Amino acid sequence: MDSVLLFVLGVAILAIGLAVSIALHEIGHLVPAKLFGVKVTQYMIGFGPTIWSKRKGETEYGLKAIPFGGYISMIGMFPPAKDGGEARSANTGFLSSLAQDARSASADTIGEGEEHRAFYLLPVWKRIIIMFGGPFMNLLIAVVLFAVLLMGFGSAQASTTIGSVSSCVQPAGSSSTECGPNDPAAPGAASGMLPGDRLVSIDGTPVTSWEQSTETIRASAGTALIVVVERDGVEKTLTLTPLLTERPVFDEAGKPVTDAAGATVTTEVGFAGIGPAGELVQQPASAVLPAVGENISGVTHIILNLPQRMVDVANAAFGPEERDPNGPISVVGVGRVAGEIAALDSLSVESKVASMVGLLASLNIALFVFNLVPLMPLDGGHIAGALWEAIRRGFAKLFRKPDPGPVDMAKLMPLTMVVVIVLGGMSALLVYADIVKPVNLFG
Repeated sequence: MDSVLLFVLGVAILAIGLAVSIALHEIGHLVPAKLFGVKVTQYMIGFGPTIWSKRKGETEYGLKAIPFGGYISMIGMFPPAKDGGEARSANTGFLSSLAQDARSASADTIGEGEEHRAFYLLPVWKRIIIMFGGPFMNLLIAVVLFAVLLMGFGSAQASTTIGSVSSCVQPAGSSSTECGPNDPAAPGAASGMLPGDRLVSIDGTPVTSWEQSTETIRASAGTALIVVVERDGVEKTLTLTPLLTERPVFDEAGKPVTDAAGATVTTEVGFAGIGPAGELVQQPASAVLPAVGENISGVTHIILNLPQRMVDVANAAFGPEERDPNGPISVVGVGRVAGEIAALDSLSVESKVASMVGLLASLNIALFVFNLVPLMPLDGGHIAGALWEAIRRGFAKLFRKPDPGPVDMAKLMPLTMVVVIVLGGMSALLVYADIVKPVNLFG
């Protein structure tokens, strides 16, 4: 029962953190819009039926039933059609009527005497600031959260303390978790090493990092090493003889390297059968922005390869394949991860809080990058339209041609509908996959 309550608590914390992130995202749009004089009629968190709202001034603030998003309503999002445009397009089919309906809905929001407060009349740079304000808030949230995570809690690193000691040495590529009768004893266990021992020195050389000890052990197969460990405050001298064994070669992504025939590539190294205990090491302020940049790069890579990633998700959801732990997941999947973090007995309260902070930071990075995709109805689509308008007007001015006027973004409504349908389908697939074949991050 405690685990269930902790799981629910983790999901609730994630949901609250996501709601706050969405609210601040919309504030990132709301504040510059009001500063630039655009009339904002609604500020809403969620979609669907309104469950609570309150009007303050000319803006209605409220919560809606479906909490997966939010929006602000600004008057005059789309410019009116050029002279005769409505008449020409009135009977040209469903797709054209989408653009006409969008223009009409935009015009209906403009009251008498408010024409000058329409969004489309703003200079390009002001429109870009308004539309970029939302993603920027997510970026700012992520920077703050990463600062709290790295500078306050620290990042997980391998310590010089032994966290695990294997009982035996198993063949390379073996998936067995039990020692067989013919498996030789692991050198670490044979030497008397125990979890919790801290490595002090190897052959008289002080051990300053786990990587240093690993390099020494891998290069010393068959050689007796004098290892000093600290156990319960007392130093003990042990003799460790690494065993020559074949280990898989891994690439930078941590996946086994295979040859042309598909066989796993191995190499002969010294093996002790010990693993490090993790520890949180506080980082300087200079580590925050690189961490943010690394996360942005990772999310960008996922989005650029999203079609193939979604194929992999579909194959896993409807087939025997396992989910890629580095692949895309839905809000349902993120909530499940948050619940599992909260319910894990092996994590301390500090580690759980740090993990939740990191999860929310990464989620805000995802919101930042995804919203900048240059497609309507995302913020990036409006930004791309404003930039295109600036380019058109710049060329017109350069070649002394008439001002082409605002870009008619309403013409993109058919494409916007396609994007909405595609995003809805991908979201549904991810939710389904996160239910029937969730990502396994904790073994």
